[in-house]
Amino acid sequence: MSDRLRGWLLGGVGLLAVLLSLYVSQLRVDVTSQAILAYGLVGVVIILRMFENRVMQNNGSIETRRLLRILILITAFFVSMRYFAWRQQETITYYDLLSFICMLILFMAEIYGIIISFLGSFVNIQGRKREHIPLPDDPDKIPTVDIFVPSYNEPQEMLEITLLAALQVNYPQDKLNVCLLDDGGTLGRRNSDDPERARSSQERHDTLKAMCERIGATYLTREKNNHAKAGNVNAALEKTTGEHVLILDADHVPTQDILERMVGIMIDDPKMFLVQSPHFFINPDPIEKNLQTYGKMPGENEMFYGVIQEGLDFWDSSFFCGSAALIRRKYLLEVGGISGDSITEDAETAFLLHARGYRSAYVNRPMIAGLQPETYSGFVVQRMRWAQGMVQIFILKNPLFFKGLKPWQRLCYTSSSGFWFFPFARATFLVAPSAYLFFGLKIYDANMTEFFSYALPHLMGALIVTDFLFGRYRWALVSELYELMQSLYSLPAILEVIKSPRSPEFAVTPKGEFMDENFITSLAGPFYWLLAFNIASLIAGLIRLHVVPQDSDVILITMFWESFNLSLMVCAIGALYELKQRRQDPRVTADIAARVIVNGKSVPATIVDMSSGGVGVRIKGSVYQKLDVDLRGVDIVVRAYSVAMKADVNLPGLVTSTVDKPDGSVVLGLKMELHDLDQKRQLVALVYGDSELWVKERASRMPTLSVRETLWFLFSSGAISSAAHFRQLWIDFVAAMRRKLRGAESQ
Repeated sequence: MSDRLRGWLLGGVGLLAVLLSLYVSQLRVDVTSQAILAYGLVGVVIILRMFENRVMQNNGSIETRRLLRILILITAFFVSMRYFAWRQQETITYYDLLSFICMLILFMAEIYGIIISFLGSFVNIQGRKREHIPLPDDPDKIPTVDIFVPSYNEPQEMLEITLLAALQVNYPQDKLNVCLLDDGGTLGRRNSDDPERARSSQERHDTLKAMCERIGATYLTREKNNHAKAGNVNAALEKTTGEHVLILDADHVPTQDILERMVGIMIDDPKMFLVQSPHFFINPDPIEKNLQTYGKMPGENEMFYGVIQEGLDFWDSSFFCGSAALIRRKYLLEVGGISGDSITEDAETAFLLHARGYRSAYVNRPMIAGLQPETYSGFVVQRMRWAQGMVQIFILKNPLFFKGLKPWQRLCYTSSSGFWFFPFARATFLVAPSAYLFFGLKIYDANMTEFFSYALPHLMGALIVTDFLFGRYRWALVSELYELMQSLYSLPAILEVIKSPRSPEFAVTPKGEFMDENFITSLAGPFYWLLAFNIASLIAGLIRLHVVPQDSDVILITMFWESFNLSLMVCAIGALYELKQRRQDPRVTADIAARVIVNGKSVPATIVDMSSGGVGVRIKGSVYQKLDVDLRGVDIVVRAYSVAMKADVNLPGLVTSTVDKPDGSVVLGLKMELHDLDQKRQLVALVYGDSELWVKERASRMPTLSVRETLWFLFSSGAISSAAHFRQLWIDFVAAMRRKLRGAESQ
């Protein structure tokens, strides 16, 4: 019996168990019996999870692990269904019209949450880990590949690094064509009526075209900037002929093995239209940067690229993410190229090709090094585009009824697109406690005993399942924080899509920004109001406890809920305090044996960090002392073995800093002084060429901590950053008042 067939049999058993759970969950019992049942089942979930961990550690069979996963998910699902049956049967009560409306809104938000949770459990019931399929030995069987690097306004230095890396991938050079798709130097922009725009566009066109000629890439542009990135790629498809197309964002630097690990899958399956790999980032997003959690907890993208895409791949539903993806040209042209109905053209294109019966694959190995938005405003621009685009797909394509999709693909795409309605639920959960504490609206009709018998086991089960499915890749409550940070601005954007589904326009995500000083983002205003509202609601709750002591159960439950919202808001306020970022080239940690050559002397050293602009080199203290020279300001050469190039590289640099370490060693900070193109190629290969470096870096960012430890880390980081935020707010206020006084005196 094949693994796939076994999976379907277990899936059938799981479906029957779900249907049985739905029926049994509707049965009414007394509160005591419910408490015994609910906490007993939560205990079963915990025991099953412990057993599953042991089976995994002992390399138990896939079938056993899959059965245990289904049992864990079904048991937790039943506990949640008991809660929602009780919510529907016992807590929806009419007091007055406004209370009833708010009660229904809250209930619908909870229903949305359980649907998305159920769909997420379905998607991730089993991940698919693909085996590496090497390229064929016969060169005639190796297909031609075009590498597209679409660009709009990125700086030349960024583009040059990505193109140099693409030109060095391990692939037959006669079957490789690397193209820069420049949408910032189109004919329309060069002939603009705005003289400054025309001048800068012409200068960009000439500069980038000369750069491509110098390094060996193909420069492509077009007449007009129609349909943004999708139109840019489609225009390039008309000018190239490669059997496959590897698409890379301008800031996504590929490793040298990226095609070796992708093309073999395409050759093995003629019906395969896409091979997607993770987006791996070497800089923190603004929330990680401002809370100073980068490298200490898993990145926000890791849950999607580390778990969800593997789950989607099991259901043949992994989709195109815009970059780090190999696409078969023939099938892409069947749907008219990259689709342009939505502003998430990547997912939409995969959706259409899945509907035609073609297959996709996901290779869970980081093989690009990308950049995330550096500021909260850039983060918001990116996430608003994602939210609007996925909601467009949900409305315009409707995965549940779109012709051609398989039943499981319908559920997967509904999960992926339906998730982006979360701002509605998040906004509801934010204001609902205040509706009762502040305004006295009765929105949740339950006492303390019922809450502990129904609601708390449901919350515990949901937390355990989330940790079970995503624990190593997503810490508890991190999703809630990121959703909060996005919701205030994504909600109006989604409402715009609902009102006019074709109205949104593609917005380019700002990258490569740097800040000379700390500052409070200009988008912080709404969060201040919400924070004040949270605090006012808690004060109102204390007053209500004194005035209406007979309602203490409901008041305490709601105050606990509001306290949770307040904790998240404190973290959000901390993340809105933008920390300075003077280094434009992110450095990555390394451990590479090297030698440093100073005035003809060669001494052993270790490269401890590196970037496209410099490296950090550690030298033993005893060795440094024997050199008997102050190296600051001295030109030296670093010689190291590049795994990607399979050769030594010699990189000249200027020592800009020396740092004494506690172990007695000295770390030299070097600014690279590269004199020719070959040295630039060597540096790019050393820093970006070896995917094993990103595999290790990714693993190092996922420490194993208990839920209690992760919560403490997250909230303490938020509190510290929030304090810095308010300190800066006070400093800015005092400075503004002084300026105002000086202005008054001068008059």
